[in-house]
Parts: sequence; structure tokens; C-alpha cells
Amino acid sequence: MDTRPARRRLRVALVVCTSTLLAGCQILVGTAPSSTAPPPPPPPPLPAGPLSEQLAALQIAPEDTGAHYDRDDWLPQWARSGECTTRENVLQQQGQGVVVGPNCAPTTGQWFSAYDGVTVTDPRDLDIDHIVPLAEVARSGPVVDGRRQRPGSWPEEQRRAYANDVEGLVAVTSSSNRSKSDDDPARWLPDQDRCGYITAWLRVKRKYNLSVDQAEHDAIASVASTCG
Repeated sequence: MDTRPARRRLRVALVVCTSTLLAGCQILVGTAPSSTAPPPPPPPPLPAGPLSEQLAALQIAPEDTGAHYDRDDWLPQWARSGECTTRENVLQQQGQGVVVGPNCAPTTGQWFSAYDGVTVTDPRDLDIDHIVPLAEVARSGPVVDGRRQRPGSWPEEQRRAYANDVEGLVAVTSSSNRSKSDDDPARWLPDQDRCGYITAWLRVKRKYNLSVDQAEHDAIASVASTCG
């Protein structure tokens, strides 16, 4: 049997693998936090099962009411990627028929505000909401080896990365966003699509290894029991 093609395939695979590993190393070097503060431990993979299983995977701990929080520590302004800010990227990704003016700013389009079911055509009427609010993150550090972890002590790069993570951001009407404030599901739930909201809430909390307090857990469990 002629094994030359197989050898050629092996050589290509090794080159691709090596190139990928090198690229990965470059990325890690470029994004390493400058602070010496250790990041929180990475969470285990998110369960793929029902919402109840995803909720059960989160640690229940009392809200850390003594945690320091200053919005400017997390989001002094939206990060910029090329010409676009995070806000502008979210508006483009979540809208339909979006028209962009100078400097990447959307001027018109159509956006559906999932919190209240309102369709918006003027981007000035929209806020970009952190599904899990920044203040809530600061209060939701897990307990690891008997010690409370405080996300407010994350390295600056990590706090800014959370604040600009488009997976945890949603364009909604200003009125619904301000009604929510920094409340968790025990104190506030949207008028529309509550199942979608708690699904997104759980995804973000799991991604960043955050805890839930008992009242928050129970409110999510109540909504989850009604979801398909």
C-alpha cells in the first residue's frame, strides 16, 4: 500500500497544529493582565440540560453587601474596536436595517426591546443593558476555600472585558433599563420573555463563575418551572 498521501496529510496536520498553537501563544501574551492579582478560578463547562440543571450548577451564597463598587472601575466608557464602540457594535448586531453614519454611529434602523416588547427606530431611545448588572457582579463573588472572592478586585483588564462582553449586553428601551436598575430576578423581571431573560442571566453568571443568593435562586427557579 502506498503510504505517501497519508504522510503528506500528517505533515500538513502537524504544521496547522503548530501554527495554531503559536497563534494561541501570541494571543495569551497580548492579553495577559498587567495586575498581579489572580483572576477567579475558571468555571466548569455550562450544563447543556434544562434551566433547572444550569441553575443547580451555580453556587448559592448570600449577597456580598460589603463589596466595593464604583462604575468607573468597570466602565469609564465603552471600549473601542477599530472605529466602533461596544455600544455601536451591539446596536449593529441586534438591529435590522441599521444605517450607520460617520464614525460608526447607527442613525436609523429597527430594534426590538426584549424587556417590554417595544419596537424602536431611533437608537437614541435605546440603552445597552448589562443583563447581569455591574453592581450585581461585584456582589456575586463565589466562596472558594472558605473565602469570599470579590470581582471588584479582578484586574482592570478583566473588569473592562466583562463590561464590554457583547454576550452579556442587550439593546432595550431606556425606560425598561432604568426600571430594572441593578436588580436581580428576585426584585425585577421583564414584562416580556422571562424565560429568555433568565436563560441569558444564567449563562452570564456561569461564564464568569458568579454566585446567586437564595432569593435570586428561588425567583429564577420559579420562572424556569414555566419554561419549555
